[in-house]
Amino acid sequence: MVKKYLLYLIRWQLSTPILAVVLIMLAKMNTILATIIANLIGGLIFFWVDRFIFRSLTKNPLWEIHDDVVCYNCGKKGRGYRIAEWMGYNRRQDKNPQFRCEECKDLKAQEVKMKIKG
Repeated sequence: MVKKYLLYLIRWQLSTPILAVVLIMLAKMNTILATIIANLIGGLIFFWVDRFIFRSLTKNPLWEIHDDVVCYNCGKKGRGYRIAEWMGYNRRQDKNPQFRCEECKDLKAQEVKMKIKG
């Protein structure tokens, strides 16, 4: 998170000279209108930079864990795990989630990892 924060602060500083140039070019215009236009231009540019900085491509999967579920693979009842999100793999909105027991979750993690790496 600190790395993302530092990148964001650098990005914030880089926006200042870019927006200053726009304001200089629009100096003869009404101040408020020039500021609105400069902010719109900044938004068009820096939306993409911020999106890159704050994307969530973590190396570790986001697990969803529930108690008292039946393992999708072996049928064992107990604590169940499923990978909800991981490097582009996203099952957060899955209407029929498949939970796995402690043993079977590692097999599924390997399967998903292979799909991600392609």
